[in-house]
Amino acid sequence: MDAVRVALLREVLAGTAWLQDTRRFAGALRTSVERHGGGLLLVGTAGYEPWHLAAHLDDEAAWSGLPGLSPTLVRHRVPPGAPAHLSVGLGRLEAAGRGETLLLVTDDPPGGELLDRVHHARRGGATVLALDGSADGTESSEVAGLAHDALAVPDSAELDLDTVQHLVSAAAGENAPPQPRGRRFYDRLSRLAEQLSAAPPHRW
Repeated sequence: MDAVRVALLREVLAGTAWLQDTRRFAGALRTSVERHGGGLLLVGTAGYEPWHLAAHLDDEAAWSGLPGLSPTLVRHRVPPGAPAHLSVGLGRLEAAGRGETLLLVTDDPPGGELLDRVHHARRGGATVLALDGSADGTESSEVAGLAHDALAVPDSAELDLDTVQHLVSAAAGENAPPQPRGRRFYDRLSRLAEQLSAAPPHRW
């Protein structure tokens, strides 16, 4: 994301509900991990692993003093020799229970097996949140039905799943919500632009 696109994004979002929507969802995420304290599980689909969201949430956890925002990335396939923090498979969802927060991020239809595992986690007492960027209406409806809170990402030139993930992660680390048009918000967007152009932290 270059400076021109960041400037355009500021202007576009200033006239829509998206600033409020992303901040509301980020607030739900922050509240869940703070209130329940059981940790944050982050999972994508078989074709999409939310690496950058994991890295930026990890950064926000450190910057904001909210360690609960640091996620455990749950993977569909764990290659041999993967480090411990990248070796958590889908079986972890079956063990998810009360006090834990599960954030599902979909860039494509999640499929029945993943939805079943998320449903199992919810039945076990986990709080389920979803960032839904899948294009299939039926799958999107099922994702929304499983989640305690969901944010559907529009298919538009101004916003995409990657952009929304970064807006959410940045807002999740804020202790006190700034005014949408305030200086602090724009400063965070500038930092967001730097994050988007940087390589993920070494941990990931």
